[in-house]
Formats: sequence, C-alpha cells, structure tokens
Amino acid sequence: MKTKQLTLASLAIASALLLSACDGDNGQDGIDGLPGADGAPGADGSDGTDGSNGADGQDANAALSLKLVGTTPAIADNFDESAAEIVAYHAESKTAFLVNSNSKAVDVVSLDDVTAPVITLTLDVAGDVEGAVAELAAGDLGGVNSVDVYGDHMAVAIEADTKQDTGYIAFYNVDGTYVSAVAAGALPDKVGFSPDGNYAVVANEGEPNDDYSNDPEGSITVIDVSGGFDVATATTADFQAFNVGGSKSLTGPVRISAKADSVAKDLEPEFIAFSKDGSTAFATLQENNAVAIVDLASAEVSAVLGIGFKDYGLPGNEIDASNEDGGVNLESWSIFGTYMPDGFDAYEVNGTTYLVTANEGDGREYVSDATDEADCTAQGGFLFDGGDCFHYLDEIRVKDLDASQFTADLVAKLGADFQDQDKLGRLKVITDLGLEDASACATLATTGQPIAFPDETPVAGCVYEDLYSFGARSFTIWDTTTGRPVFDSGSDFERITAQQLGGSFNASNDSNDGDDRSDDKGPEPEAIEIATVDGNTFAFVALERVGGVMVYNITNPQNATYVQYINPRDFTVDDDAVEANMAGPLGPEDIKFITQDGENYLLVSNEVSGTLSIYSVTAL
Repeated sequence: MKTKQLTLASLAIASALLLSACDGDNGQDGIDGLPGADGAPGADGSDGTDGSNGADGQDANAALSLKLVGTTPAIADNFDESAAEIVAYHAESKTAFLVNSNSKAVDVVSLDDVTAPVITLTLDVAGDVEGAVAELAAGDLGGVNSVDVYGDHMAVAIEADTKQDTGYIAFYNVDGTYVSAVAAGALPDKVGFSPDGNYAVVANEGEPNDDYSNDPEGSITVIDVSGGFDVATATTADFQAFNVGGSKSLTGPVRISAKADSVAKDLEPEFIAFSKDGSTAFATLQENNAVAIVDLASAEVSAVLGIGFKDYGLPGNEIDASNEDGGVNLESWSIFGTYMPDGFDAYEVNGTTYLVTANEGDGREYVSDATDEADCTAQGGFLFDGGDCFHYLDEIRVKDLDASQFTADLVAKLGADFQDQDKLGRLKVITDLGLEDASACATLATTGQPIAFPDETPVAGCVYEDLYSFGARSFTIWDTTTGRPVFDSGSDFERITAQQLGGSFNASNDSNDGDDRSDDKGPEPEAIEIATVDGNTFAFVALERVGGVMVYNITNPQNATYVQYINPRDFTVDDDAVEANMAGPLGPEDIKFITQDGENYLLVSNEVSGTLSIYSVTAL
C-alpha cells in the first residue's frame, strides 16, 4: 500500500515541474470522478397487454377415500347367476333398485341402514308386463337388463324370451306400483332418463341368435314421458340411413362385420349417456368400436363415430399379453388395443361435453348346442367342441395363426419369436382387423376365422400387417367437439393392481388364479360413474374381472390424476370357496354415486357374487 502512495506522489511532482517550464502539449485526462446523484424518477410507462390465463389449480381436497361399509348377503345359489347387474337409487325413500336378471325381476333394497342393506321386495317385471300387454303371454319375456330412476318413477328394460323379438320398457312408481309398458327394440339393454326427465332412452342391442340366422337391427328407443308415464310415446331412432346407399355415412373406422346383412343390423347399441342440457343422447356401440349421437327432439341418429385404436407400443401403454409368462410382465408391443367401451358417462367442463369410457372390449361368438359333430354340421356350424357348435367367432390366439399369415414388416416389428406362449402367442386378437386386404380373406363372411376347419390350415388371402386386441385395459376421456381423446389411463390399471394384489393380478371374477386374464382383456373396465365432491369431479371405474373400483380426479379432463384403488375381494380362499360365494364382491357390473343423510356413498352391483356393495366416500 505504501509503494502505491509513493508512486502517485512522484508523478504529481514531475507533472508540476513540466508545466511550469514551458507551454507543452495537453496532458492526459485525469481519472473519472465519482458518479453524481441519481436523477428524479421518470413517469410510469403504460401497462402491457394481459398474459394468457394459466391452468386452473386444484383444491387442497382433490382426493377422497372409499371404504366398504355394507353389503347384501352373499347367497351360494346366486354365484354367477346375474342376480345383481344394474343399480338405481331413490333418495327420498332411501331405496336402491337392483336388477336381478336371473329372476326376470328387480329387487328393492332398503338402505335405511347402509351398513346392513335389506331386500324388502321383488318386482315381477316379466309377470307385470305380460299381464298388462294383450299381445304377450306368460313366458314371452326374458331377463331384466337395466333400471333407472327419475323423480318418483322408475324405468326397467326387459328383453323377450327370444332375444331377437321385441323387448319392453316398464314404468313403475318407486313404491313398486306398476304403471305402464312401452315396446322397445330387440334386446333392450341400458335404459336411462334424460337430465330433465322428459325422455327415457334405451339402447336396443339387437344381437343375432346362436346360429346367426336371425340378426335384428340395433336401434335407440326414445320414449317421451313429459306428458305422464301412463301416456308415454315411443319413437325408434334406427341406423337404416347408414346402410350402403343410404343418406348418411359412418365417420372414422367403424367396425362392421363381413357376415352382417347390413350396417343397421351390425350396429349394436350398448349403453346410454346424456349431454348436460338433455338435448343429446350418446350410445356406445361396443362391438363396432364406435359411439352414436342421437338428437332427442327429433329421435334421430345424427352421427356414428368410430373412435380408433390405442397403440401399445407407446411409453405408458404397456400390457401383460400372456397368462403363461410367469406372472406380472408389462411390456411395450407394436400392436393395438380396440377401445370397445361398455359403460360410460358424460360431463361438461367450460361448455364442452366430455365422454368418459370404460374400455372393456367384447368379441362376437355365436354358439349353439349340438349332440355331436354331425349334428353341428347339419346346423351349419363350422366347429364342434364338447357340445358346442360354433357358427361364428371373431377372435383367435396369435399362436394359432400360421407364420405365413404375417407380413415381413410385422415380424420385423414384433421379433421372430413373438408367437411364443410367453410373448404374444396366447393373446386373443380380432380376426377382421389388421389384414392386408380384408376382402381377400373369404372366410370372414362365414366363420369369421382366418383358418379353415377342421384342419386349422391358413386361408389364402388372410395375411395380417397389424394385430388388434380386444379392449384397451383403461378408461378414456373424449372431447365431443373433436372426437379425440384428451386423456387415457394407459397401463395404470394393470400396474396398480399388480402393485396392490401381487400374484392375484389379472385374476378372473370366478376364480382366484392370478394372471388368468392377461391373454384376454386384462382387468376389463366395465362401468363408469362421474360425481362431484367438494368442488372436484371424480370418475369411479369398476374392473369387472379382477374386481374393485379405481378412482380418478377428472376435474381437468386433460390432466386426470389417480386417487385410489379399492378391492375388498378375498384372494386368500381357494376356488371351492369362491364358487360357494365366500370370496366377497365379485364381478362389479354397475356403479351409482348417492348422497344420503348428508353423507356420500357409492353403490356397486356385483354380477358374479350377486351382491350390492355400499362404500362410504370421504373427501380428504
């Protein structure tokens, strides 16, 4: 520091001497002075334009918890007898109505004590309608398929004993008093009331008979009940305009069987949902992998939309494709899932209607009884197997196809050993999708099979460039304005059930053997219920095979989040105990969210165990 000071002093003396001796050139500039004080602030500038809105946040209580609190008794004789299929609820009387298809009836269940529900009455729907409709005699009607409640009235769908004949919708007061019946189409499946209560709408599935010799048209029956249930009027919304040469066209990849006589006969409505304003009904066409849109005021089908396929090769879409791979084995495969939704629901966000689908998947198998191979052949069947005579089948295991029936590009994608049992060999795929040229596969229009029987030899022209399996093992949220999915749960269902259930992963609903359904459709999401709890919207998804209920927060359709999986099934008992109905709830088929005495509950009807489960729903 001292050295620096001396240097600066010497430079100052030398400069002074030079300046006093003569007038020389200007010296160098001195060092900069210290900064001056800041000036006064300027005036504020004008405001900039507003930025775009950020994504909506979620409330702190965006989750909830389910807990099993009650169930109807599990009766051994009800095991796998369709004694509990669809459930509806009447709030004022605290009563649930439970479809007992096996008995052609509706069981009335008191929920005065949700921990001990009691069946108090059984409505003989078949008997009531047969006694009231002059054209019907005792025994003409078959199973009850669904029920719904609006206000103090109830609608019940009942099929004919010969399913291809006309079915009916029966109306009751909720006290069990029969009111009236209206003819519907063939095999009325799901019936539902529009949100305003003006219409009861039913999906008439119109399935063929066992030997495919009688295939009625699918349709939607729109019943106007605004003037009273005793003067209800029905109009049929059919699909004839979508036949070849008709005035309307199918939109997207709608799956139509080559065996069908017409598009209208092949379309099979399964389930009903509604827009919030009650002007539009939607119907899933499960086997066709499509959704129909119905204008209720005109009772007209305005569109049929094919919903496409799910790529199992994308990250997050992994599946377990084999029941002989040693357990849980989720992998990516360059194949496709075919959504084929069964149950679904609709909700509205910011003016847009979204459909939420349970992507179960379903094949077509038409089989009659036969005493032997000769009898089967005489009936027109193509395969006799232990008393079953097959007339049409649209599924086949990958291993049962000949190596010559795959393109080189497909083999390159899947690997040379993809037909092995522990890879894709066991997987059941759809026979009429993924072909290089479906028109060249001549047997599709007869047997539905790409191989010839009884030798099981490949049929010329039946060559696959892609493979499509049944269902998508997920639930999906669809934007109805674009027809596109905005969310799919991907591999969640198999991954989460594997984490929680371990070796019981992908069990079926009538056996505790794990991994049993991996080669089919996995856990098989069957039913959807949407409900709002404390400002958040939730989807409850029933898994038909492995059982239990998945819960997702779907407040933001583009960013649904997993909340909970609950499954009170007992996987520790052996199959004898399962068949004795001692394994808890089996085969959930339908869900209904209710509020009773200020508390929220979920009603779940279990088709295989024939029971009704009651879960408490608690916001967290």
